Amino acid sequence: MDTGDTAYVLISAAMVMLMIPGLAFFYSGMVRAKNVLATALQSFFSLALVSVLWVLVGFTLAFGTDINGLIGGLNFAGFEGVGQAPNVDFSATIPFLAFAVFQMFFAAITPALITGAFAERMKFWSFMLFSGLWLLLIYAPLAHWVWAPGGWIREMGALDFAGGTVVHISAGVAALAAALVIGKRAGFKTKSIVPHNLPFTMLGAGLLWFGWYGFNAGSALGANGLAASAVVTTTVAAGAAMLGWAFVDYIRHRKVTSLGAVSGVVAGLVAITPAAGFVSPISAIIIGLAAGLICAYAVGVKLKFGYDDALDVVGVHAVGGVVGALLIGFLAETAVNPGGADGVFYGGGWELLWHQVVAVAVSVVFAFSASWVLLKIIDKTIGLRVSKDEEALGLDRVQHEEDGYVFAESAAKSKK
Repeated sequence: MDTGDTAYVLISAAMVMLMIPGLAFFYSGMVRAKNVLATALQSFFSLALVSVLWVLVGFTLAFGTDINGLIGGLNFAGFEGVGQAPNVDFSATIPFLAFAVFQMFFAAITPALITGAFAERMKFWSFMLFSGLWLLLIYAPLAHWVWAPGGWIREMGALDFAGGTVVHISAGVAALAAALVIGKRAGFKTKSIVPHNLPFTMLGAGLLWFGWYGFNAGSALGANGLAASAVVTTTVAAGAAMLGWAFVDYIRHRKVTSLGAVSGVVAGLVAITPAAGFVSPISAIIIGLAAGLICAYAVGVKLKFGYDDALDVVGVHAVGGVVGALLIGFLAETAVNPGGADGVFYGGGWELLWHQVVAVAVSVVFAFSASWVLLKIIDKTIGLRVSKDEEALGLDRVQHEEDGYVFAESAAKSKK
């Protein structure tokens, strides 16, 4: 066991955990003031709920002893056998506990990402039920397929360094299912629904960008050259994507917007996630630029087709994840990571690209269809959506009996 690697992975895990309050700021700044607390609270509760479920059964379903390439066994239930010694099936240099907690925060942020699609209109307890079941029935199997020894997508040869398919594509297409099942917000496309606090959103984007180094570079599972490479590719992809999105903003409006700039950053981070440990810095710039340009246009698709993805989870995470996962098939290099494969542009032929296409297609179909069924069941039993009157009043008040901003009280005190 290597103490340097252990320290690095534990710090990376803490950085991924910081992404969750970062996401809370990022999302809550984009909603209306009457929903700021409810939106932020969903991210925090995702962390609380998933951390408990992960120890009880989530981790073992994702990384337990393989059963026919489809799911993990129950040998790690309750973290049984997940101790301070390394498990060489995952890493020979860090405690198995360090690996498990690192993966815990990946699992925690993924259902939190989905909340952006149904922001401002889902019941809190429906969100909790959906998130818990989604973790166990959708995230855990997909994580096993892609990352666990014996998982069929991993054994096929598809590459996903830090979660393009497992995290971003799955969350993005689940978000599409949620937007379709729960329906549009009152006033969608007929009234102005604008972010109430863009500085919050920019702060959240900064926290996400910082935490993403733990997300991507931490997936090297050691303080080594591959981690350094992932830091560089993560940085330049995010920067290139911001430039790409800003270019689209300028073409459309002759202005660069703060929301577009930070959305570009997140799109680049999403796209480089599956590729961070397999591509060179130049290839990372290509991936980031492609994501910035494509996602900037993709977020407008909801207006054309009429689904209300409130905070653009589909356009950024689903589309960005697909862009990054597929471009691995062209740009991956074994010179960067001998454990990977060479893409089309580096003499590897079309095999890797085909594997990436299969992995993307399976992730999209499985996560969308399973999420749709789960949402429909919840809607038919306890209901997904608050009433029209409650939606008009705001979720902060009707779901939590709180207000995000209490200016009247402050004014009254100042007069005294």
